[in-house]
Amino acid sequence: MSENRISFKNQNILIEDRNRVNITGVEQVESFNDNTIVLKTVKGGMVIKGEGLNIGKLNLDDGNVKIDGIINGILYNDKDSSQKGNIIGKIFK
Repeated sequence: MSENRISFKNQNILIEDRNRVNITGVEQVESFNDNTIVLKTVKGGMVIKGEGLNIGKLNLDDGNVKIDGIINGILYNDKDSSQKGNIIGKIFK
């Protein structure tokens, strides 16, 4: 039973001048580097593409993430991104 975990229903994305993005409703950061950030949100998987990306603020208790860098695109992925790990796990069995 996860009493400390807050259940989110809404998600907002605010992009400022294409170099800052604030996202709410984030449940988990799956992976990140300078060009790609993969998030698990209440609305599904999300991939943020860009240049010089940096997670400036991360608060999973509130579900808020602030990202700095040049934002080239945001893509929703309805498939659970944890399935990628399962495929890799099957290959290396």
